[in-house]
Amino acid sequence: MSLRIGDKAPDFSLYSSDKQLVHLHDFMGKNVVLLFFPLAFTSTCTKELCSTRDEMTIYNDLDTEVLGISIDSPQTLNRYKAEYNLNFKLLSDFNKEAIRAYDVIYEEFSLGMKGVGKRAVFVIDAEGVIRYIEVLESAGNLPDLKAVQDAVRQLQMA
Repeated sequence: MSLRIGDKAPDFSLYSSDKQLVHLHDFMGKNVVLLFFPLAFTSTCTKELCSTRDEMTIYNDLDTEVLGISIDSPQTLNRYKAEYNLNFKLLSDFNKEAIRAYDVIYEEFSLGMKGVGKRAVFVIDAEGVIRYIEVLESAGNLPDLKAVQDAVRQLQMA
């Protein structure tokens, strides 16, 4: 069952690239952007996450936490974060719990890989309610990051 705007965001507990356990509920009282991405070190994912890195001042000014989530291991995400100087948390959904809870999973991906996260964005308000959703069926497409920023700005006005 797909999530909808107005639904309560499913909580999760995932390890970060620095091996710290992170829970979504840790960010109650703050807006959150979840960036689900298929795989570290791939061209489209790198373009998306570097664009987000370059615009982090916008999210910081809006008191919004950005969390990147993929099925990569914490160790891989740590290397990825360091190599591209990413300035937000990367979380490992190695066991595929979050991508299933958010219904953003490719059962069949490329090269015979199964259970890879789709490229998707969820904006969650300070009360834990989903306010924006963008799920891309093609991993080669980028989300509309300007629309994401606009959604966060709308939360500041509410």
